[in-house]
Amino acid sequence: MAFIRYSLTGAAATVVHYAVLLALVERLGVAAAPAAGIGALCGAAVAYLGSRHFTFKGSDAPHGRAVPRFVLVALAGAALNSLIVWTGTQAFAWHYLAAQALATLLVLVLGYQLNRSWTFA
Repeated sequence: MAFIRYSLTGAAATVVHYAVLLALVERLGVAAAPAAGIGALCGAAVAYLGSRHFTFKGSDAPHGRAVPRFVLVALAGAALNSLIVWTGTQAFAWHYLAAQALATLLVLVLGYQLNRSWTFA
């Protein structure tokens, strides 16, 4: 059940990321790159809070320990995601969306395991 909650939290974070990105670019005329960064930060905040209060709601890990660990897991996930997409497209000549689908699945599972056993433990 926690994995489903983790997936739902990730989906909510992604929606917030894209909503902020679109609002900044389309409504406020902010350039895409900084808007994407701001959107990612907003999505990460939603992901942390959702993980803290919904996915791993029984956790008593202090924020001072959990936040840096959460950030490390997220950065590792982003790096792994990029590596999988690069490998899929360059080494195996896959379509980038196929490589991204595999990356999403693997990073989702790995992120869940790390956050469950380390970040919020």
